[in-house]
Parts: sequence; C-alpha cells; structure tokens
Amino acid sequence: MRKSGDKIYLKTPHDIEMMRHSAILLGKAHGEVAKYVKEGVATKVLDKVAYEFIHDHKATPSFLNYNGFPATLCMSINEVVVHGIPGKYELKSGDVVSIDCGVFFNGYHADSAYTYPIGEISEEVKALLTATKESLYVGIKEFKKGNRTGDIGFAIQRYAEQRGYGVVRELVGHGVGKLLHESPEVPNYGRRRKGDKLRNGMVLAIEPMINLGKENVVQEPDGWTIRTEDKKPSAHYEHTVALIDNKVEILTTFKYIEESLKANQLLVI
Repeated sequence: MRKSGDKIYLKTPHDIEMMRHSAILLGKAHGEVAKYVKEGVATKVLDKVAYEFIHDHKATPSFLNYNGFPATLCMSINEVVVHGIPGKYELKSGDVVSIDCGVFFNGYHADSAYTYPIGEISEEVKALLTATKESLYVGIKEFKKGNRTGDIGFAIQRYAEQRGYGVVRELVGHGVGKLLHESPEVPNYGRRRKGDKLRNGMVLAIEPMINLGKENVVQEPDGWTIRTEDKKPSAHYEHTVALIDNKVEILTTFKYIEESLKANQLLVI
C-alpha cells in the first residue's frame, strides 16, 4: 500500500489545523468500531461500521479503492501483519486483530492503527501488544528537529529487539497530508543520524509492526495480505504526528478506542 514521491511536503499551521480535524474524526471512527470488537463478530461487520461512520461525518475512507484495496479497514488477525481484507471471518477468543484506518476530511488524510485482544490471550501475546504500543511512543519521542528518520527507527528497533521481538523491515511508516502516503519513509529500524532530516512542519505516520517471532514476512496470493513467515502473531500501532515549533504533537488519539475497550473489558494494561 506504500506509495510516495521524493518531495517532502512541509505543512503550514493551516494545514496542520485541518489535519487535527481529520485526526480527531479518525479517532472517533476507531472508537465507534471498537464498540463492536468482540467474539463472534465478523470482520466485514466492523468494516461496515467504519464506512458508515466516516460517511455520516462527511468524510471519505482513505483506504477504500486505494490502489484497488477493497475495504475501509485493514484488518490483520494473528499472524497477519498488515493489509488484511475484512470478510466473513468471525473473531474468536485468543485472537488479536490490528485495525488500521485512514480518513480523508477537508482535503487531508490522517492514519492510525490499534491492535485488539479478543477474549483470553496468552501472556506472551499480551506482552507483545504492550511492548509494540510502548515502542510507538519511544519512536515518537525521537521525532524532533535535528534528528533524522533513522533516529526514530533505531529507537523502535532497539526497544523491540531488546525484548526478543522481530521488527518488520519490508513495511514502514510514512509522511501523510494531502496524500495518504508521502515522503519520507519512516522505517521501524535503522541507525542514528541516518535518513531524512526531521524539520518543523513535517507530519508523519509512525507505525511499529512488531512480530512475536522472526522479522520475516510473506505476501499472500490476494496481493495484499502480509503475514509473518513463521506464522507467529504480530502487533501494529500507529499515530499521525506533527512537528510544530520544535515540539511533537500527536494528532490522532486512542482515547475513544480505549474508552470503548474499557466498556468491553478488552483493554490490555
């Protein structure tokens, strides 16, 4: 699904203000979907919830028909890392599901993802979800003027690999704005002081994709679904973040998701 050019588009204060609106709407869309994330619910039902909520709020799903992708949500279950296609599969206890969604509103995209536990999951998978979410914020802390994209990737990679997890190489974060995928690419691995320089006005989608087992992934015959080669579970969390006056601002929010999860007693602490 990655598509970007070489040009890095720095956002004006007006651009970022418009992106705040997109990001909050996206957070609310995720929160609406989270109300229905439970055992026995088919993934296509969750996709319909997202589609209807986004359209009811006069926005457009970013992913639907993007390069031919057939759904509003990327729904990636267990060993699927990203780009899973919603369908008839019904969630069951022990599953984890990453739900990735984008919203296009007032001319700007926002992009975020969250991984949900379903029913009773193992302690080792629960630890994977916790560490992956924590690695997101570790990476975000490195989004500051004077750093480079490699500083973000290095921080995420070190945090995950120190805990014994595999960091996916083939899929990366990205710039976001008027286009869903803009430059620069933001790998979840790397070396300090390498990559594109981070500057005020940059807006990035930072999105660790971390595997319980090895880092290697394969693509399924549908041309979209990416899963772990060893078929061990994977987790994925993502925020859209902006660098403004040398300070990072997280534009998207997990607030509405986590309110719904607490109500459903699904929140991993």
